[in-house]
Amino acid sequence: MGMPDRQQRLAALRDAIADIERKPALAEARPLLHADAACFPLPAGGLLQEIFTDERRHAGAALGFALGQARSLLTPARPAVIYLQLLKEAQEMGLPYGPGLRSFGFDPDALVLVRAATITELLWAAEEAIACRAVAAVVADIAGAAKLLDFTASRRLGLRAASMGSSMLLLRYGTGREASAAHLRWRITPVLSAARRFDALAPGAPRWQLQLEKGVLNHAQTQWLLGWTHNGFTTRDAARRPLIPAADAALSEPLSAALAHRLPQTG
Repeated sequence: MGMPDRQQRLAALRDAIADIERKPALAEARPLLHADAACFPLPAGGLLQEIFTDERRHAGAALGFALGQARSLLTPARPAVIYLQLLKEAQEMGLPYGPGLRSFGFDPDALVLVRAATITELLWAAEEAIACRAVAAVVADIAGAAKLLDFTASRRLGLRAASMGSSMLLLRYGTGREASAAHLRWRITPVLSAARRFDALAPGAPRWQLQLEKGVLNHAQTQWLLGWTHNGFTTRDAARRPLIPAADAALSEPLSAALAHRLPQTG
């Protein structure tokens, strides 16, 4: 290859990269956004999302929000959700609990648990899982700071998600934010549970304070008070008005111990 030809090809490549970087993030994703029956603008598949919570002790809130989205994406053609976690962090933070998933309205049989030894293996597994057409969503729970999860890595994940139609949900912790190609970035904080209709002192349905830090939905709203029922997410405005669970709200119920019989009790 002659020097002029090489320079022309490099210039064309630079122009192509510049066009990609100028493209709005949501324009890459095939699906638009849809709303559930409770009017929460629940994102459809094909997006890379970051879900931040300030502290690790709020990991359950972030996971609940991610699995609530993933549940809405499950179809007969896409019956699986992949949950990725580093082996060391799984030993420190624990794993999703089968009976808890069942009471949350999520079928534990739909969740595939993957524990990777290194962040390199985890990112490789995430790309491979997104490429699988039987996967509705990939949830990557990354508790620590990972240098390899930089803008370039997030860009690869976002492009793969947009091209395959599967959602990629990154669970992150802390108040810091790094450069990322995520289409949407959420900050979630647990709040007091909803009041029971007949006993205001009893714990009710779970609730979260949700803030959209990055990305644009189909309207200008960026904050929600989010609750949960067996039908999915339900919303009230961010003023934290009392949320009375409907008759079909998630309730405790007896569950089979067999749901968790294959999970280790120690790290």
